Amino acid sequence: MRSQPQRLSCPGLPLAVYREVAAHLRQVEGVTVEFIAQTATEFDYFHSQIEGFWLSYPQALQAQVEAILQYYAQRHGAWQRGG
Repeated sequence: MRSQPQRLSCPGLPLAVYREVAAHLRQVEGVTVEFIAQTATEFDYFHSQIEGFWLSYPQALQAQVEAILQYYAQRHGAWQRGG
């Protein structure tokens, strides 16, 4: 069974790091990552060029996906889910 898509973001995370996280997650067969476009109307150097990403995966891969997310959270800050 596949998980419901989860919205994840990390305030201030640069686009390059979002891409790295997505590439890492996509190495796990069955994981889907889709970026969410930035909707801010004014440019701010302290905000990413994207708002986050949608993540879905088979339930059997939850531990592996969470381990990857935890790795990046330890280096860049906690993930915000939902919203």
